[in-house]
Amino acid sequence: MNNCLILKGDICHTPVLGEIETLENGYVISVDGICRGVFSELPEEYRGLPVKEFPDALIMPGMSDLHTHASQFAYRGMGMDEELLDWLENWAFPEECKFADPAYTEKAYGLFAESMRKSATTRALIFATIHREATLALMEKLEDTGIVSYVGKVNMNRNSPDSLNEGSTEEAVKNTELWVKEALAKKFDHTFPIITPRFIPTCTDDLLQELGRVAREHHLPVQSHLSENPEEGEWVLELMPDISFYGEGYEKYGLFGKDVPTVMAHCIYSNPEEVELMRKNGVFIAHCPNSNMNIRSGIAPVRKYLQKEMRIGLGTDVAGGMSLSMFRAITDTIQMSKLYWRLIDQEAKALTFAEAFYLATKGGGAFFGKVGSFEPGYAFDAVVISDRRFTTLRKLTLKQRLEQAVNLGLDLNCLIAKYAEGRECLCIPDKA
Repeated sequence: MNNCLILKGDICHTPVLGEIETLENGYVISVDGICRGVFSELPEEYRGLPVKEFPDALIMPGMSDLHTHASQFAYRGMGMDEELLDWLENWAFPEECKFADPAYTEKAYGLFAESMRKSATTRALIFATIHREATLALMEKLEDTGIVSYVGKVNMNRNSPDSLNEGSTEEAVKNTELWVKEALAKKFDHTFPIITPRFIPTCTDDLLQELGRVAREHHLPVQSHLSENPEEGEWVLELMPDISFYGEGYEKYGLFGKDVPTVMAHCIYSNPEEVELMRKNGVFIAHCPNSNMNIRSGIAPVRKYLQKEMRIGLGTDVAGGMSLSMFRAITDTIQMSKLYWRLIDQEAKALTFAEAFYLATKGGGAFFGKVGSFEPGYAFDAVVISDRRFTTLRKLTLKQRLEQAVNLGLDLNCLIAKYAEGRECLCIPDKA
């Protein structure tokens, strides 16, 4: 078996929401990039094959980041004194203008791609900018990391700085269709285009209509923002007076699930009608707790979404979020759910660690198919964390080690191996 990969270590995953399965000193097997399962002893048919041993290290599914902005990576951790609309005007837009410069693009996206390679993320949905050439450059760099990603050339043709305004709908659509054709022509193995209207305030109705057409004709997914900030939501209803809620503006033009796979980031202020339409259309929610705190957007009702069995995963949302760490996204998700329970609705119980871990792996991974678990038939995405680098005086169970590793952010300095679809994306000798 030339395409067989066998890892041995302390295995953790969540096949079922809220339930962590663990196996100490176990084996997890991949053949042709597909998981064959978890075993306490190596099955006969695999004996004699090479085994990558990670003694006392945690082996877990790779993380899926459903929402982040590569173009904002350079200023992460800054500008947190402002709310969304001012933050966009004063921080995001000036930074994104710089990607008209190929030299800046090369440096900035190089830093982002390298940081993504060294993260626990194996799958990601990523915003670029309006710049076609820069977006292609980002895709090339991400292809080299080995992770699976969908990258979007952003569309903006109103309420935008002159240097980020694509002008007429015809010009914007022409650039997007050319980018799609160029991206597909490159025949990347694991980097794909995704249609990306920034959000309704920066896209005219006719542009949204055309983007819906492009998505359907090329069978491409869609990503955007939804109900992130109260002022944003009010602005959308002013710009589109014929709709009754934000998501209806996307639905009107075929950009809200049903016809094309769709991910909407935030969904903090979605009214019951919007929630029901998301559920009905199978729209994925990218919950971005760190960003929601930093730029004062609010607290999303994640528990209510789970109770409705909606599709939901996590996003780092750099640079509204401060870090590409999906471990940080897990801990922030739990903490924000506690605040929602305490301050907003005491019937919406706080999320458990196991539930939040599920959202970062199998929950978000579902956008990509059978991803985010070590169940047989799932794509083999895995990360290995050497938590023994962290000294503790307590004797911990495997579940406790996993919880501590995530809450202490050990993905930032204890990640020693990463695999996506069975490919080795990262291998760092463990010096502990």
